[in-house]
Amino acid sequence: MATGGPKLGRSLEVPSVQELAKQPLNEVPTRYLRIDLADHLTAAAGNGGPFPRLPIIDMARLASDPMDPEELQKLHQACKEWGFFYLINHGVSSTMVEEVKREIFGFFNLPIEEKNKFRQQRGDMNGFGQLFVVSEEQKLDWADMFYMVTLPTYLRKQHLFLKFPNHFREIIEAYSVELRKLALKLLECMAKALKINENDMRVLFEEGMQEMRMNYYPPCPQPDMVVGLSPHSDASGLTILLQVNEIEGLQIKKDGNWIPIKALSNAFVVNIGDILEIVTNGIYRSIEHRAIVNSVNERMSIATFYSAKLDGEIGSAPSLITPQTPARFKRIAVIDFFKGFFSRELRGKSYVDEMRIQKKETQID
Repeated sequence: MATGGPKLGRSLEVPSVQELAKQPLNEVPTRYLRIDLADHLTAAAGNGGPFPRLPIIDMARLASDPMDPEELQKLHQACKEWGFFYLINHGVSSTMVEEVKREIFGFFNLPIEEKNKFRQQRGDMNGFGQLFVVSEEQKLDWADMFYMVTLPTYLRKQHLFLKFPNHFREIIEAYSVELRKLALKLLECMAKALKINENDMRVLFEEGMQEMRMNYYPPCPQPDMVVGLSPHSDASGLTILLQVNEIEGLQIKKDGNWIPIKALSNAFVVNIGDILEIVTNGIYRSIEHRAIVNSVNERMSIATFYSAKLDGEIGSAPSLITPQTPARFKRIAVIDFFKGFFSRELRGKSYVDEMRIQKKETQID
């Protein structure tokens, strides 16, 4: 029987795309064709020039005593203008990172009979399968994933953790602790950059919820006709992405164009989530992104999402609200925010957009 905290949502069971991709396919099944994403066929179309590169933030300079003010300003600009950045010198040991990569590679290379032992249970999202599958008719992503809540420990589905081989469980435990520390340090820096009351961040995030999603994108015979992960913004406060085998596939939407994000050795890719856009009253914005696939190489990644505490309430930080800058977002219980997010398909920024306070039009007599 599954254990853990309240259920935030469910996802319908779907076939393993990794197993499907092992078959001699000339065409992908209809349910994976994404002609609804017209711009996918012109992936990353722009002005023909070189793509701009993500900002690079040096965590060692942010963590120094005293903190480097120039690096803090760089972080502030990256969050305002990009919503995404590379994080170098992050303090997570390279040995641990390599072990995490090996374990994820090992998991997705297990026989399907072994992976099926970790299948999502009916009515739940934790486990092996896909997320955001809410109807039998909707289009599917060309990917498999393993999703789990990792912190706080009382929210974990222990039936999954107990099935892990000892070393896998130990390395995920250690990695989750290190990434929680890193996320909290980044949030502290952001609070300083925004000049907001530190308690506005600390109270909300100190005992926050952490989730991990391991992603596997198989090669596809028609890569231009599918999508690995539908365009969306993350619901989290922060997302810290580790690109396991450094195959290109992540793209972010900036100035109307899809920009490919290359893997940078020894760096995480960090992005702003919807919760942080709400808390910062729109100063930092979550950014639409997606994953594409190719016809030759598999791609793997692990995204770690750090969010507000589940029994908290999110809204624009009180210290950012003034008569000149009123609150732009409604207040909502964190648990209700997540239940709403996980009850629908991924569709760009449509969910966080529903949280915006609509300005009343001025009446003219």
